[in-house]
Amino acid sequence: MDALETVVWSVMLGGLLTLGTMAVVDVFMSRTLAAWRGLLFMGVTGTSCVLLSGLPEDLFPGLPVVPVLALKASLGPLSGVMVLVYLKQWLGVAAEDRFVHHTINWGSISLLAGTVAISVLCMLFADSWHTEILLIAAVFNAVAVLLATATSVRAAQLGDKLARTMTLGCLALAVSLSGLFAHQLMPENTALPIWIATSFSTVVFFMIMVSLGLRRNRQLRRLHRLAGLAQGMDPATGLPRGSVLLSKVDDAFWRSHRLGTRSVVICLHLRNLYALSDVAGHSVDQQILATMAARIRRAMGFRCLVGLYHPRCFVVVLSAVTQPKVIPSMTARLRELMNEPLDVIGNNDTLHAFVPQFTLGAVTVESDNANPAEVIDQAEQLALQAERDYSQAGQTQHAPL
Repeated sequence: MDALETVVWSVMLGGLLTLGTMAVVDVFMSRTLAAWRGLLFMGVTGTSCVLLSGLPEDLFPGLPVVPVLALKASLGPLSGVMVLVYLKQWLGVAAEDRFVHHTINWGSISLLAGTVAISVLCMLFADSWHTEILLIAAVFNAVAVLLATATSVRAAQLGDKLARTMTLGCLALAVSLSGLFAHQLMPENTALPIWIATSFSTVVFFMIMVSLGLRRNRQLRRLHRLAGLAQGMDPATGLPRGSVLLSKVDDAFWRSHRLGTRSVVICLHLRNLYALSDVAGHSVDQQILATMAARIRRAMGFRCLVGLYHPRCFVVVLSAVTQPKVIPSMTARLRELMNEPLDVIGNNDTLHAFVPQFTLGAVTVESDNANPAEVIDQAEQLALQAERDYSQAGQTQHAPL
């Protein structure tokens, strides 16, 4: 291998190591099984490509022939198995389409059997069947690429938008493997343009795989967050609600009692939340809730508990209150921020002004066995009573418990 060829394959190796670093970072940031699966795929498939380039043998001439040949020939079909299994998890259509289901299942079994058979051939006939073993490995790799491409195309037809880009990745993989096996089987017939095209296609394939993996993992995390709403998290604001909110409120009551202090529960009832729904669309409700939640945090600080009792009722719990006189100043600060109008984006990117109309109700809790739901209900009733009794928004009713 001359110096120019070494440079080409070294550049490819550098690109793969850079993308592998991104996969490692994703593992530590997301800590999900999908991220680990992507890193494992990157490691096995990248190692196969680097070995087929011949760079390790050029840099380390003393490497044993049989193990290197076994890895060259078997890692390709094994990578094909991982590609199909990865696509099954990544595309998520195997359960709803028989073609994808059978292609992935039977293709994975066939490629796994081929991996075992190639490994056995390497152990028995590595010296005499060197070229034949690589040809068999090339056939299995071609089958793997064909099955992965067919699966991606079918998933794209079923409506998976990311599968279209995955199809391009499979085409890049086909060019990469063609060049790598041609380099192994016919080194005298390959030249600089083929090396560059092969190296470039290899890096492009892994770039597509890593980028799509990150995007799909981000989508899965978002779905996981939305699926956790039943456990008590609001999608627009990220605030606790339902049983999770009640549990946190109960913890705040217990903490206050342990410190010998009191808790204050404030309910903010936003009565005109849906005022713009008819003219601006229902998406503006989520924008309003997110902005209101941010304003409450800004006014009350991050030490307090903020939750959403229902879409028009925010709950603020101040635990371990030692100076009751600070409550009026905090509610005044809250009214000041909440009264500020805000602009929301409606249908067709139209801009609408929203002026919050709300009332407050506050309840002081001194007992550690107070029922959170009853306390919140009482604070909400005080807010509703203020809405009925006062024409000016932002009045506060306060009662001890």
